Amino acid sequence: MKSFKLIEFWIFDLDNTLYSGKTKVFEQVDKKMSKYISDKLNVSVEEARKIQKNYFYQYNTTLNGMIKNHKIDPSEFLEFVHDINIDFLKKDPDLAKEIEKLNGKKIIFTNGSRKHALNVTKKIGIDQLFDDIFDIVDCNFIPKPSIEPYKKLVEKHKIDPKLCVFVEDIARNLKPAYEMGMKTIWIENDEPWASKFSDCEFINYKTNNLSEFLKKINLAKAA
Repeated sequence: MKSFKLIEFWIFDLDNTLYSGKTKVFEQVDKKMSKYISDKLNVSVEEARKIQKNYFYQYNTTLNGMIKNHKIDPSEFLEFVHDINIDFLKKDPDLAKEIEKLNGKKIIFTNGSRKHALNVTKKIGIDQLFDDIFDIVDCNFIPKPSIEPYKKLVEKHKIDPKLCVFVEDIARNLKPAYEMGMKTIWIENDEPWASKFSDCEFINYKTNNLSEFLKKINLAKAA
């Protein structure tokens, strides 16, 4: 943990990273995607689901596949799929305390929208702790793990990758960060699409409790 003492940049994914995947927030987004595709392409929800998953694996996000193959309005898509109920999300004071203690710039890097990130972080009480939200619009709708958005993020915030940590629940999204020189932390989960490649060398650390992991970092830095 002493190796974290020099870190000046902390990058966090949003969904299933800054809150637990067990809350099923993203499950709602997932269902809304199927509904959007069903309505837009005039197919059954079952067929829409197949299209959705094929696009996710082929293009890294469903949105990217819909843009490339059906020329949809990405803003309309994002607005629709993120119109969900998150009233059940609770404040997370432990996480807030540990994020606040981190020295340096803190950024959310998400394949979702800025509005969704704000809604979620406000609900769990951490919205004031970040210097920026770098969302899919900032990435010109090119999603992680394509290298382009990582380069854009690094350029925008003048990030030295060797002084940077990236935290993410989808293992494959950590690969470009690692190759750029960042330390990588994988949020352990058993979702097939998120855990594939979780045993690869580009993952430096693993945790199933982000608050506790950050607490260990903060204690080590204070020692």
